[in-house]
Amino acid sequence: MGFGDYPKEYSYELHGSYDPAKYYGPKDTPFGQVKLGELGAWFGRRQKTPQAVASAISRAWWRYQHKYIFPKRTTVAPFFQITFAGMAFFYWLNYDRIKHHKNYKYH
Repeated sequence: MGFGDYPKEYSYELHGSYDPAKYYGPKDTPFGQVKLGELGAWFGRRQKTPQAVASAISRAWWRYQHKYIFPKRTTVAPFFQITFAGMAFFYWLNYDRIKHHKNYKYH
């Protein structure tokens, strides 16, 4: 599988038109339904290659866009999410200068 190709598990005859937000690999238990004792085996079944990580990030990005950006009547939620993410990022960048301004009790 090269850069920009369809996943090897994808088949047009079986799946229909390609959806970049869908995982076409083998079905597995969703993470929210995994019991604590089964967590190690669940992580063991995951691919740990850089391409698998990039594919997971790409699917998450497409799912976000399908839910918040692409609908005809979207809300202000994506703008608030981007604003909050920017505020958290810049707080993290400036934390070394801000941490000296804590309120202390002097008694």
